[in-house]
Amino acid sequence: MSEDEAASDLASRFRRLIQRHGPMPVSRYMGESNALYYDSRDPLGQAGDFTTAPEISQMFGEMIGLWFADIWSRSGRPEAAYVELGPGRGTLARDALRAMSSQGLRPPVHLVEGSQALREAQGSALGEAQFHDSIATLPEDQPLYLVANEFLDALPIRQLVMTTRGWRERLVALDGEDFVFGAGPNPMDDAVPEELRAQEVGTVIETCPGAAATIEEIARRIDVQGGAALFIDYGYLQSRPGETLQAVRAHEKVGVFDAPGEMDLTALVDFGILAQIAARAGLAVDTATQGDWLTAMGLGLRMQALAQRSPERAAELKTAHDRLIGIDAMGALFKVMAITPRHAARGAGFG
Repeated sequence: MSEDEAASDLASRFRRLIQRHGPMPVSRYMGESNALYYDSRDPLGQAGDFTTAPEISQMFGEMIGLWFADIWSRSGRPEAAYVELGPGRGTLARDALRAMSSQGLRPPVHLVEGSQALREAQGSALGEAQFHDSIATLPEDQPLYLVANEFLDALPIRQLVMTTRGWRERLVALDGEDFVFGAGPNPMDDAVPEELRAQEVGTVIETCPGAAATIEEIARRIDVQGGAALFIDYGYLQSRPGETLQAVRAHEKVGVFDAPGEMDLTALVDFGILAQIAARAGLAVDTATQGDWLTAMGLGLRMQALAQRSPERAAELKTAHDRLIGIDAMGALFKVMAITPRHAARGAGFG
């Protein structure tokens, strides 16, 4: 079955399910759509649907590698593992590992990836690596240096909507053959933080149980095993109401119901609540915008060094630099969150 046929079949299956059993939660629609989407293709680059920071420039992965190498050096150079969640094509890992190696850190590589298509690309980029279907099977006997870039934003979200009858779960329903949003019958006021309950009709609040569970487990691991984790994604630092679910296809925003299984569905990450979860677990938490963090890590100096070595690349490097840190590009929209053991070395770049 081709990718288009599989996606068409998914849309038909969703319609049958809704007709037989009633509207489905947004989380199920998003989760099953993205599962098919990522398992059936390589979505990255100009030939795909979107471009991530590691594909823009080697400098991005190098800054991450140097960040881990610095913590490793100040922590007594322990035997540790490199872990990446949703490693894309392996580009970030390749660049980060090269930078780590220059500082003497050469850890075994563990990749959490469910897509067979992307596993093949990662294997080609990195050579030896151990693959995992989930974080549950990661090593338990050594510190973890873990990075997740544009991973949390693709995890299924739950939406709650304010109606004239109070808060209800937002569902995906049908209007004829068209997918539309609807509201569930059951009161959901208790699921909304008290400080956010008083909203106008139509206001949407999003939560991401998968992201919360991921942070809880990684915080537990780092508290017990040591190490550090770095999460980079587009999102916000303070919890707030608002609908952020979006779909991207061929580098253009499209409707979230246009083609389930053929487009990338994402939502802004609530780093405010994730930071609270990590802090409650006893971890130290630092946050910054991507632009501020990369600047503090020396992205500009790295750009200059590469340009001096290869003058013909100077314009390309400057364009990549500006895209990564620019306020109107990725610098402000994308955030960085680090979690480390409370009494261990803190990561650089957070002021």
